[in-house]
Amino acid sequence: MRIFKFLKFPVLLIAMGMIILACREQPEVPWISLFDSKTLNGWTQKGGEALYEVREGAIVGVTVNHSLNSFLTTEKTFDDFILELEFKVDPTMNSGIQIRSNSYAHYLNGRVHGYQIEIDPSERAWSAGIYDEARRGWLHPLTDENVLAKKAFKQNDWNHYRIEALGDTLKTWINEIPGAHLIDDQTSRGFIALQVHSISGDQKEGTEIAWKNLRILTQDLQKYAQKSPLPALTKKNRLTSNELEEGWALLWDGLTTEGWVGAKLKGFPNKGWIIEDGELTVLSTGGKESEEGGDIVTLQQYADFELMLDFKLTRGANSGIKYYVDTAINKGSGSAIGLEYQILDDERHPDAKEGNHEGSRTLASLYDLVQADSNKPTKPIGEWNTAHIISKNNQVVHYLNGAKVLTYNRKSRAYRKLVAASKYARWPNFGALNRGRILIQDHGDRVSFRNIKIKSPIK
Repeated sequence: MRIFKFLKFPVLLIAMGMIILACREQPEVPWISLFDSKTLNGWTQKGGEALYEVREGAIVGVTVNHSLNSFLTTEKTFDDFILELEFKVDPTMNSGIQIRSNSYAHYLNGRVHGYQIEIDPSERAWSAGIYDEARRGWLHPLTDENVLAKKAFKQNDWNHYRIEALGDTLKTWINEIPGAHLIDDQTSRGFIALQVHSISGDQKEGTEIAWKNLRILTQDLQKYAQKSPLPALTKKNRLTSNELEEGWALLWDGLTTEGWVGAKLKGFPNKGWIIEDGELTVLSTGGKESEEGGDIVTLQQYADFELMLDFKLTRGANSGIKYYVDTAINKGSGSAIGLEYQILDDERHPDAKEGNHEGSRTLASLYDLVQADSNKPTKPIGEWNTAHIISKNNQVVHYLNGAKVLTYNRKSRAYRKLVAASKYARWPNFGALNRGRILIQDHGDRVSFRNIKIKSPIK
């Protein structure tokens, strides 16, 4: 018995020493604090007039009447990261954590927009779901199948979020329970923000939400990333529930050629176009216009409409989106005839410096007729840009990446004057059809398209 006691003590010491050594050798996770627990240094308020203050080591947001959504944003922006924080929210509030979000003068007059990790203390219990603020609406709500995450939220207590944003993959956890797993690449970089939602109806001014222990990882992310057991939900070529409610429909399903034919064919071209990884791509033929697959058009014709799609240019490429197209016009060589939203590498393609009207062949212009705003927000070659066209009661607007770049009336005297001085003068009533097809142009350069959607009729 005495021998046992004699041996036990040194063995215990050795074991303790090994544990201490292991702890010392364990590298510290390189977390960066986003909040110093004393001041709001490094943060800026955007949007509404909600109150933000520091109290007992936490940032506290307080609702006020007659205010828009308010956002306390980091002054720094982030692309890939892992974020952890704690929050406690009044049961009557709605809030969220903005990630990869932005505020631009050209987009809704500076409105904050981007991914939001929902904070939802209501009976719906969608906390840790992913919403697209001021854009597409719900991307990844917490469905009834994710019972554990819906039950993980703690009322009137501190909750913990883990948010991972790596490339096009967004993952969330609430109190260690997986909440959402989303594949989406709409935005790759932006600030982080703490939202105080606007209030209305019976909601009371002065309700509060608090955040603390905000920390972020920006290096060695694959080393520290966690796997999610949830299946990944992709939004490529998929409509959100909000878009469906608003009347949007997919114009291309992301998989087949259904709904499209060659502009001068009875079916879809058997060469010159490919469908890969949810992208519709016209192949390069060295800039030879419509000499391989040729243009493609919708089977359906549209009167008033709202059209959105993403496009990705290659260096020096040229293409276009045409609307109010009549395929019976110009049956010969070249492209089909219609009003054209120009798609062009302005820096490298010579067309940018040509045209009947100065600058009218640049990106997002009404081709050869009206120049797009030269201050338009253009993303680099190889990245996705978003084209948006609205035509209602003959008034047409072009947008690029959320910015309005031109507007015109396609049946006005000013428009007819532009046509008369252009190459379109030989086609009577050019651009003034009451309805027509949507066209994507084959200009002999490689350009890809996705997320093609339309709303018609529009109210």
